[in-house]
Amino acid sequence: MKKILYTKFQNIDEIISKMMENAAIKKAITRTNLYKFWKQVAGEKFAQNSKPYSMTKGSVMIIACKTPAVAQELLLRKNQLLIRFQPYVESLNMKLKDLRFDPKKWHEEEN
Repeated sequence: MKKILYTKFQNIDEIISKMMENAAIKKAITRTNLYKFWKQVAGEKFAQNSKPYSMTKGSVMIIACKTPAVAQELLLRKNQLLIRFQPYVESLNMKLKDLRFDPKKWHEEEN
């Protein structure tokens, strides 16, 4: 039986570096990082009843809400939320023009 020698291993840093050259992957990672700040921006109470769902091409973040009442309450606080998001958006070199709150997008996560 012939031995197979594996000598062209790539360092994990090289693999990640190549992945980050892909614009779609870089964009997805940046958005995911922005979504992680929702709890700090919205507060604990709202973070339990809402979560970032997606971003549109027009730099609008869609927030999934557990109930229409949560969506309405967040809509009333939209300007405050946009102001609180600003430092995170700037640190990630992103744009965030608006927030939309949609109770139809809510899905309970299975444990």
